[in-house]
Amino acid sequence: MEKKTKAYTPKVFSPRALSSLDKVGIVGGATSPRGGGEWWRWGSDNLFPNALSLLARRSTIHRRIINDKADYISGKGFACPEEAVRTRAFLDKVNSHGESLRQVLNLLAFDKALFGNAFVEVVTDAQHSFLALFHQDASKCRLAKDGAHVLMHHDWSHYTSADAVTIPLYPLFEEGADGNLHSLIHYKDYEPMFSHYGVPPYIAGLGVSSIAYKTDDWNISRLENSFQLSGVMLLDGGVDSEEQAAELMAAAQKRFAGQPGQVMFMIKECDEGDSSRFIPITSSNEGDWKALHDQATTDIVVAHSWFRSLSGLDYSTGFSAERILHEYEVALNTVILGEQAELMEPIRALITSVLGEDGQSVEIVNRPPSRSKPLYMKVWEARRADGLDYDPEDPNQQIYVAQVTKYGLKNVD
Repeated sequence: MEKKTKAYTPKVFSPRALSSLDKVGIVGGATSPRGGGEWWRWGSDNLFPNALSLLARRSTIHRRIINDKADYISGKGFACPEEAVRTRAFLDKVNSHGESLRQVLNLLAFDKALFGNAFVEVVTDAQHSFLALFHQDASKCRLAKDGAHVLMHHDWSHYTSADAVTIPLYPLFEEGADGNLHSLIHYKDYEPMFSHYGVPPYIAGLGVSSIAYKTDDWNISRLENSFQLSGVMLLDGGVDSEEQAAELMAAAQKRFAGQPGQVMFMIKECDEGDSSRFIPITSSNEGDWKALHDQATTDIVVAHSWFRSLSGLDYSTGFSAERILHEYEVALNTVILGEQAELMEPIRALITSVLGEDGQSVEIVNRPPSRSKPLYMKVWEARRADGLDYDPEDPNQQIYVAQVTKYGLKNVD
């Protein structure tokens, strides 16, 4: 008999999307025998990606970090040898949509930062006359139980096998209806106990991401009500029974939950005179809300293994370009380069095997956010890029930009 588990459902999500957040493993379907007839469920109801997407669209800081991580990981472009003609053409246009490799890599990095999984379709032919890459939305993909294919469907909440498309997992290729060979590369973040789908790196921060959204929602509610006090307006009158009085109390509790600045009218029985009055419901915990939001922001950054200054978050000491550079160097060596190597490894292998050129020679160009010129650029090249007069023969302009910064030992007069 299948063991039932109790679902964990924070109020941030819709009930349908939240059924994916399972107490016995957030993506329980990835390791559990439960699943469709031919594919593994992604979450207890197969809609875990929907829940993650909804949270990312509601939590400001959470979404900003995902966006920035994707931008840094996809870099500023690519460098490869001049003689690699086919490779250079491929980098500029990797598919029939006219997308460059940098654009496709940015989409893959975004999916991996959001879902912990990413998919890219590879298309070629038996003669290896061309190579194309198409990003596929990870939320539309599910792994087949045969371990060798991926099923893609536009709406997994209303799955029909007639609308599903099956593509083999890389390095397997199969001929499609267009006569070309197709394969799908699956990137995933490793997590013990989850053998099919990866788990997003911020998984431990789902709760604090919800807190950040709720504190923002609370402030929006206060603003919409002009920061007016909530309260109860008692009117003279009467009720027919205790049941009716209980219904009024329940209605008041439901009406006021999380909605400041609203008034509930209640009727009470009074023997003498008019005792109608307004009873305000005051709150003096604004400081607690701000502290809760600030702590949630810090925890979100930690859960993402990221850095405040790289996502536009300030410190109590204010803005510091020096801190941005230092944090970028740490992020580059602890997060960015590792993610780039993982995303580029199969792409470099495809360049070598399909295009017949050295895929290992393709390098992602990384630049820090607070410098407009790379340190390896010469001074005359930097002046040319800025539209200034330059002289490639001038010895002072032959040195590198790194040598005229505060990190260098040489100055230019």
